[in-house]
Amino acid sequence: MSRIGKLPISIPSGVSVTVQDNLVTVKGPKGTLHQELNPNITIKVEDGQINVSRPDDEKLNRSMHGLYRSLIQNMVVGVSEGYKKTLELVGVGYRVSNQGNVVEFALGYTHNIFLSLPSEIKVESKSERNQNPILILESCDKQLIGQVCAKIRSFRKPEPYKGKGVKFAGEIIRRKAGKSAGKK
Repeated sequence: MSRIGKLPISIPSGVSVTVQDNLVTVKGPKGTLHQELNPNITIKVEDGQINVSRPDDEKLNRSMHGLYRSLIQNMVVGVSEGYKKTLELVGVGYRVSNQGNVVEFALGYTHNIFLSLPSEIKVESKSERNQNPILILESCDKQLIGQVCAKIRSFRKPEPYKGKGVKFAGEIIRRKAGKSAGKK
């Protein structure tokens, strides 16, 4: 049996979970999330817990068991606590600013990059003197916020020689030594 799949998910107060046909809906103070399920996976909501089960040990069912349990866990945590990601822009002249949900990046290209974020994501940018600009993203949807962070990071990935680029706060960039002096 799947170690992850068989763990029950506890439902915090203020969060309601409904299952209709193959659709799980989780409502909480931070928002509402929906997830479609594989028809083979069954979900039971009882005694403030969610239990995910599968009919047999077929390979597809085993893989779906742990997957859907993790997705539902992420939904419950998202609508109760939310997710927060912090991106840091390292480089001379790198800037970020936002007007509502439109974010403007200056990342050393000839033009600025404008990115319109989904309405589910709250964005905040900070620029303090003698510190790297910071972009803070908050949302209840873990998958969506991860996808947006990956898109932003792809504009200028951190490079290994000087460490310049867009990176997650606290991320350690593996550095390389530059070229050594010429041969004699």
